[in-house]
Amino acid sequence: FPVTITRSGWGWLGFNKAAGRLVLAACNNQDPLSTQGLIPLLGIDVWEHAYYLQYKNVRADYVKNIWNIVNWKNVEERFAAARQ
Repeated sequence: FPVTITRSGWGWLGFNKAAGRLVLAACNNQDPLSTQGLIPLLGIDVWEHAYYLQYKNVRADYVKNIWNIVNWKNVEERFAAARQ
């Protein structure tokens, strides 16, 4: 996920309907992806509360392991719906 978020926020895979393409985006704090005109397909919460207890503040390990639990079927369904 080549989007860098240095503070709290979210990393997103979104769909730009007007351009007909996928976009990687970052949103600081709790800002929604819709503020960037994108339809959310997959979001990764990188606020400290999302990983602190299990990963002891090692965000990189959390992000690395998030790929083991992504529901790709749901992402695919969201993508298909966004393209219509």
